[in-house]
Amino acid sequence: MTLWKTAAATAVSLALFAGTALAEDCKPSKWGADDEIGSANLVTPERTLAASKLVKQGKSVPLGIVIDSKTPAFPPRGLSLQVVQPNQQGGQKLFAFDGNYNDDLMQLWLGIGSQIDGLGHLGENGLYYNCLSEKEISQITGLTKLGTHNIPPLVGRGVVLDMAKHFGVESLEAGKYFTAADIQEAAKAQGIEIREGDVVLFYTGWTDAKLASDPVAWASGEPGTSEDAAEWLAAQNVMAVGSDTWGLDVIPPEKEGRPFYGHVTLLKKNGIYILETMNTGPLVREGVTEFMFVLGQARVRGTVQMIINPVALY
Repeated sequence: MTLWKTAAATAVSLALFAGTALAEDCKPSKWGADDEIGSANLVTPERTLAASKLVKQGKSVPLGIVIDSKTPAFPPRGLSLQVVQPNQQGGQKLFAFDGNYNDDLMQLWLGIGSQIDGLGHLGENGLYYNCLSEKEISQITGLTKLGTHNIPPLVGRGVVLDMAKHFGVESLEAGKYFTAADIQEAAKAQGIEIREGDVVLFYTGWTDAKLASDPVAWASGEPGTSEDAAEWLAAQNVMAVGSDTWGLDVIPPEKEGRPFYGHVTLLKKNGIYILETMNTGPLVREGVTEFMFVLGQARVRGTVQMIINPVALY
């Protein structure tokens, strides 16, 4: 199935589950009825200092991938870049010395490549995190609440779980999901304890196996978390959950008509951030299981998502 057909089918599924979802009572955030940053409240001086002690070798790895106009993304998302030399046509000089300069112009969707999903990204029954209504916050000029510019630096302990190794393969296939039990077993095998405030990242092998060799297949489906996996992670009070896949949740979905429902569980119900297309392969190949995670995203007011390049220090 092509990327475009899969996207269309997913959009239909989204509409179906949204239209048939049962009404639910909205529960205000445990951080207060006015809270807009959710699990970012878990960033504390104590956790930051503890995470800094995980830097043993003085090494760092970028968790973001390089993107360009050919990077596949959920349609109609894309990117267009132009490099220009303003007011320098015809040999015009701008300075007293013989200088010249380049600038760049970009038109893009912020949900492409490595990204953070803000708490205003995916909701249910017209509501987002902390009972905020789409009628209240979803303006064409930007979110009036829950914008990613509100997110403080996310600093803490990061862990990476090798789910490909757990299943004994180099790369999980699209449609293969892992459950809460799988996560717990993989963590136990790797000697990892998942703690409150952690950034939990998964390695499925999907991006390493497919992004360069078959980008259409890479964006047409993915391995990922089951619904109970998202629920279990939320119960651990983690700060963020991410993977080396473009959407974290398994696609095709575990349950028909409920694609990306893990997004609802994490973002809307629990205020936990989602990190997509994380470059976890280098960490796995280095044998790194825990590290210091640092993210300071661009602060554009009212954005739903943001392209990111977090850093893993170990």
